[in-house]
Amino acid sequence: MSGRSRAAALLAAAVTLGAVLVPSAHAAPKAPDTAVLDGARLQRTKLRLDQGDPQLQRALRELTTRADNWLDQGPWTVVDKPKPAPGGDIHDYLSQAPYWWPTRTPTADNPWGCPYVQRDGQRNPEVDSGTDRQDVEKVFDSTYDLSLAWYYTGKQAYAEKAAQVLRTWFLDPATRMNPDLDHAQFIPCKYDGRAIGIIDFSQSYTSVVDALAILGTGAPGWTKTDRTGMARWNSDFLGWLKNSAFGKDEGAAANNHGTFYDMQLAALAYATGDRALARRTVLDARTKRIDPQIAADGSQPQELARTRSWHYSTFDLVAYTRLAAIGRHVGVNLWTYQGPDGQGLFKAVDYLLPAATGAAAWPHPELEFHRYAASDVVHAAADAGDKAAQKAVPKLETPPGGDLWALRPAAEQLDSIAG
Repeated sequence: MSGRSRAAALLAAAVTLGAVLVPSAHAAPKAPDTAVLDGARLQRTKLRLDQGDPQLQRALRELTTRADNWLDQGPWTVVDKPKPAPGGDIHDYLSQAPYWWPTRTPTADNPWGCPYVQRDGQRNPEVDSGTDRQDVEKVFDSTYDLSLAWYYTGKQAYAEKAAQVLRTWFLDPATRMNPDLDHAQFIPCKYDGRAIGIIDFSQSYTSVVDALAILGTGAPGWTKTDRTGMARWNSDFLGWLKNSAFGKDEGAAANNHGTFYDMQLAALAYATGDRALARRTVLDARTKRIDPQIAADGSQPQELARTRSWHYSTFDLVAYTRLAAIGRHVGVNLWTYQGPDGQGLFKAVDYLLPAATGAAAWPHPELEFHRYAASDVVHAAADAGDKAAQKAVPKLETPPGGDLWALRPAAEQLDSIAG
């Protein structure tokens, strides 16, 4: 070999070695310190995608389709609603009780049509206009989709859009939301706000908590100032949840409201560094939640009493399975716990399997049955080792927008009735 050929060969070898030793910016992603999602699992999934895993490509296309749809929407803010919350501060979050309806035609003297009466499970369409409820759901959903899409693809536009949405809703002084829910689910002419309105956040805000952890691995456009600001907002919000009268009342709730409260409390505690509170909350859920809420056969009697019994049975298990996921981070296996009558999370999920797989009709009242509502909680149980759930997974109905479990393995309420 000539001297020139030998030099060329050595140069080619050096280039090849450099390509092996110096990874691309997204070839070796950090594992995000997520509260609900398993950060190490996200990291492994990202590496599989980088290696061209065909089984994940379809789910990624479905995720990026969702993320692309958010790019030309928003940002949203609490300050652009037609009327401020009852206290008069435009920075206060405001939502209206969904199942309460006016009994009279609105007039100049009675603009709301008061008094209001409850119709359980029947959503009053007026709650979707004039308050912040619809917009905050878009904030939750968009930041979750966008942060995950950025993590898996490295596309800068996704991270920058997520950052814009978060800054506008939570951080910018002119548009930010106050870190409380004093006026959530108000009832016109009756209550300026209610403790149960906390569920407006508890059912989805943990997705934002995880989105923040994902962006914190190095997302472009998400600055140290942003991270500090959101950490402060979350700390203030956690303080309100623990210490306010509404927070204490919601924590005492005996149905899905209490489960979701615990899940949100544990996630915020974990994210803000109070791992002891996170662990204690998961541990306490065994006797405080599972024992009284789940029957020996796995049914959830308080949720079965609703007119939307299927929705609320799966809904409560979204909170339980996410709480169990938080438990994994703080050394608590909530899945293996069994109460005095043998009740536990595996039994609760197994109770849904006949209807979830289409093997049998759901035998309880349900105004609008969607089989796919159980898909995520069945996935969660299967991942946790439930053999019956593992057998059921291939028989599940695919949710609208596709099955994203492989990319974001934490349960969501797939048949949302938030409007």
